[in-house]
Amino acid sequence: MTRSLIAALMLMVPGAALGQDHAMHGKADKVIVIAHRGASGERPEHTLLSYQRAIEQGADFIEPDLVPTKDGVLVARHENNIADTTDVADHPEFAARRTTKTIDGEKLTGWFTEDFTLAELKTLRAKERLPKLRPGNTKYDGQAGIPTLDDVIALAKRASKETGRTIGIYPETKHPTYFAAIGLPLEQRLVDKLKAAGWDRADAPVFIQSFEVDNLKKLKTMTRVRLIQLMAGSGGPADGAQPSYKAMATPEGLKAVAAYAYGIGPELTMIQPASGPATTLVADAHAAGLRLHPWTFRAENFFLLPDYRSGANPVDHGRLKDEILYFIGLGVDGFFTDFPHVGVEARDAPRAGG
Repeated sequence: MTRSLIAALMLMVPGAALGQDHAMHGKADKVIVIAHRGASGERPEHTLLSYQRAIEQGADFIEPDLVPTKDGVLVARHENNIADTTDVADHPEFAARRTTKTIDGEKLTGWFTEDFTLAELKTLRAKERLPKLRPGNTKYDGQAGIPTLDDVIALAKRASKETGRTIGIYPETKHPTYFAAIGLPLEQRLVDKLKAAGWDRADAPVFIQSFEVDNLKKLKTMTRVRLIQLMAGSGGPADGAQPSYKAMATPEGLKAVAAYAYGIGPELTMIQPASGPATTLVADAHAAGLRLHPWTFRAENFFLLPDYRSGANPVDHGRLKDEILYFIGLGVDGFFTDFPHVGVEARDAPRAGG
């Protein structure tokens, strides 16, 4: 592995993105497996191919990151910039829509969902976002389109009937302050779709997650669905509602989060840093009455904690199952993974005292 390729892979690391009551967990200690953008380690992320694969592998929840179209339809994309996840660059009819925007303080160049109608987005095809890291996924490029939230809900409901398992959804509201500022707020659109699906209860098979704070507090007044406060290992909420995620992860900060959220979704290094002992975040969150669903467990050495890597090649797969088992042992209540089959295997493995 050359240094240039390693450097290129470093540039591809995604930024910050991104329990449940006993009825969905079964027992209180039932750990849930959340398919991060679907089975995104094996199929292009946020496609029905990826979500279906995750369901086949036993995931409890499939995760759509939600952004709006120009005509206000919620679609599943990791970001509203679709330059790296679709073939939009190959469409000359959309060449003039390539632009530069500042979103949450970051200047980005590409094509953005809010500049396309749903009908226009439906002419595009999805592709693998990390082709150098996951070259095997590129064989699925062009095989799927961009799903709407309606599509994801329909898949979850259909799969629940077919499998006899309850397949939940775990939507993330992406850049809610930004979208509200341009006249495309996410909250009401999301809540309306969930209500139409019959999901406006505390025991509905749904979690809503966000890296921001104020939109979760707003959602608290709009729905009974459980809310999850996402936290990154650095920085703070883009809405400025809190100075930093680090401050939010203190015992006092967690008590404040518990006033509006059911749980937290911390970056996994907030629980176990790359070196040194584990933090007290699991115990502190549980003491505040919060569940923990850390992110993101990936098989490639590039993403694994040092103790779980196998060899020096960042593309090779290391000991993901062991890493997940370690976090389950620390007491997490669920976890996000790009490889749901490994997550299910780890979750269902016999454990001492289990």
